[in-house]
Amino acid sequence: MATPPPFTELEIKRTSSGFYQGNSLEIALLSKGIMIALVLWALVFPQNASNILSSFNGALLKNFNGFYIIIVGLFTFFLFALAVIPQTGKRIMGKAGEKPEFSNFSWFSMMFGAGLGVGLMVFSTAEPLGLWGSNPVIVSQEVVGNTPEAVKSGYRYTFLHYGFHAWSIYVVTGLSLAYYAYTRGMPLTIRSALTPLFGRHMNGFGGHIVDVLGVVATILGVSVTIGFGVSQFVDGVYNITGMGWLMDTSGDVPTPGTVGLLSGLVVIMGLSIISAVSGVGRGVKYLSNLNLVLSMILLLIFIVFGSFLFAMTTYASALVDYIIHYVSLSLVAFSPIDMAEFASALPAAAKPFASDLYSGAVNPWGSFDGFVGGLTGGAANLDPITLSAAYEAGTEGRLFSWQAAWTTFYWAWWIAFSPFVGLFLARISKGRTVREFIVGCVFLPALVCFAWMTILGGTAIDLELSGVADGSIIAASNSSKLFETLSYMLSGGFLWVVTLMCVVLILTFLVTSADSGILVMNTIMSGGEAVTKIKHRIVWGVILTLVIGTLLVAGRSGAGANPMASLQNAMIIGALPFTAVMGLMCVSLTKALYRDGKRDKEKEVAVVEKTA
Repeated sequence: MATPPPFTELEIKRTSSGFYQGNSLEIALLSKGIMIALVLWALVFPQNASNILSSFNGALLKNFNGFYIIIVGLFTFFLFALAVIPQTGKRIMGKAGEKPEFSNFSWFSMMFGAGLGVGLMVFSTAEPLGLWGSNPVIVSQEVVGNTPEAVKSGYRYTFLHYGFHAWSIYVVTGLSLAYYAYTRGMPLTIRSALTPLFGRHMNGFGGHIVDVLGVVATILGVSVTIGFGVSQFVDGVYNITGMGWLMDTSGDVPTPGTVGLLSGLVVIMGLSIISAVSGVGRGVKYLSNLNLVLSMILLLIFIVFGSFLFAMTTYASALVDYIIHYVSLSLVAFSPIDMAEFASALPAAAKPFASDLYSGAVNPWGSFDGFVGGLTGGAANLDPITLSAAYEAGTEGRLFSWQAAWTTFYWAWWIAFSPFVGLFLARISKGRTVREFIVGCVFLPALVCFAWMTILGGTAIDLELSGVADGSIIAASNSSKLFETLSYMLSGGFLWVVTLMCVVLILTFLVTSADSGILVMNTIMSGGEAVTKIKHRIVWGVILTLVIGTLLVAGRSGAGANPMASLQNAMIIGALPFTAVMGLMCVSLTKALYRDGKRDKEKEVAVVEKTA
C-alpha cells in the first residue's frame, strides 16, 4: 500500500483589509493582548508583578527543573542522529538542486549575530569567572572555587551553557521550520512544524495557540537578551564618557541605574526599528557582517595582548572534559530537598537546629566556611564534625539551587529565544542540506563560542590567578567585567579606542538581535510571509521596548532591586509551554522524515518497475 501524501494544506486566515491586512487577526490580538497586559501590570503594580513572577518562577523550577535539563539533552542526541544518518543528512531544504540564498560568510555572520552575539559580549568574561567560583564540582566540595584546580570544571559548565546544547535548541526549531517551508512549500511559521502530528487541526484555534506561544516566547527571550546588553552598553558608555547620571553608585560597585537603562533602551530600540524597516537583505545582513568583523578584531586584540597560551591550553583540556562528561551533563537533573528531608539526614546533635542550618546548607553561592560563619545561637556551638555532616546533608539542595539558577535559566533563555533564532535560521538557510544545517548551526558556532570564552574569559581568570587584578575583575558587575579586564590589558588611548569599539559592537549586536526579533514576530503574524508591512514592524518594536522597559523598572521594585529579575522570571515562565511544543517538533520531524523516506523508496521502485 502506497504511503499517502503529506498534509500541506495549511490555511492561516488573514485579514483582507484594514490595519491588520495580510495578518492573522487572532494571532495579532492574542499576542498583543498578553504583552499589553504584562506591560500594564508591571507599570501600574511593579512591586506586585515582581513578587508574583518571582514566586511563580520558584514553584515552576521545583517541579520542572528535571524536564528542562533532560529534554535539552535529548535535543542534542536527536540532531546528532539526523546528521549522521545518510538518508536524513543529505536531504535538501528546498527543491532538488536549489542553491543557498546567502554566501557562507553572510550566512554564518547572520546566524552568529542573531543567535548569541549579545550573550557573548556580556558573558565572555562573566560566565567563566562566575563558574570558576561556583559550579557543581565546587558546590559538592570536590575542589575550592577561584583556584587553579577549579578552572577545568568552570569551563566544563561554560562549554555546556554555550556549546552544542545551546545551539541544538535553536536548530530543533529552525530545522523543523525550514524543512516544512522549503521541502513541502508550507508557511514559514511555528504551526507548520506540528502538521505531521495534528494535520488539519493546525488550521484552527490550536494552530493560533502554537503561534502565539512562539511570539510570547520570542518577545520574552529577546527582552532578556536586550536587557543584559543594554546594561553592558550603559557600562561601556560610562567607561568612555564618565557620565555619572547613567549609573547607580549606591552599592559596592557602580551599576547602570534606571535612568541609564531606559535611556540606552530607547537609543537601541530606535535604531533596531529603523534596521527592521529595511529588512533582512539590507539592515540585518550589513549589521551582521559588521558584527562578525568587529568580533574578530576584538578576539585578535585578546590574542595579542591577553593570555593566549593559557587560553589555548584551557580550550583543549576543557573541550575533552566537556565531551567526556557529555552524557551526564545532558541527562543528570538534581532535585530540591525540603526542610523535612534535610532534617532527617542530620546527625542527632544537629536535628534541634535544622531550621537554623537549612538555608545556609542549601545555598549554592557560599562555602562551608561561609555556612559556619553565618550561624548564630546554639547552631554556632555545634562541633566541626557535626557541622560538616549538616553541610553535607544539604548537598543535593545546593546542587539543585545551582542548576536551577544557572543551567535551567540558560535552557529557558535559549528555548525562549528559539522561535526567533530558529525561524531566522530557517529564513536564511533555504537550499542547504539537513547535515549542512546541523553542522553549520550547531558545531561550528559552538566551537567559535568555546574559543571566545576561553580567550576572553581565560585572560580574566589568568589576571586573577597571577594576582595582577587582585580580585577587582571578580568584584565588578557582570556587565562591566569585560571593561575591567581590558583595563588590565591595555592603557592610554588604545584602551579608549578598544573600549569604544566594544561599545559599538554591543550596540550593533543589540540592534541585530532586536530587529531580527521584530522581523520574526511579523513573519509569524502574517502566516509565514517573508516580507511584512513596515507599520507592523514599528508597532512590534514599540511593544518590545515597552515590555523591556516596564519589566526593568519592576525588577528595580522587587526584593534585592535586581533590574533583570522580573525579565528573567517572566522569560522562564513563558519558555515552559514552548518547551513542550519543541518536544512535539522532534516527534513530528521524525515522522515526516521517515514517511518522506518511504515515499522516495516507493518512487524509486515504481521507476524501476516502469523501465523493467
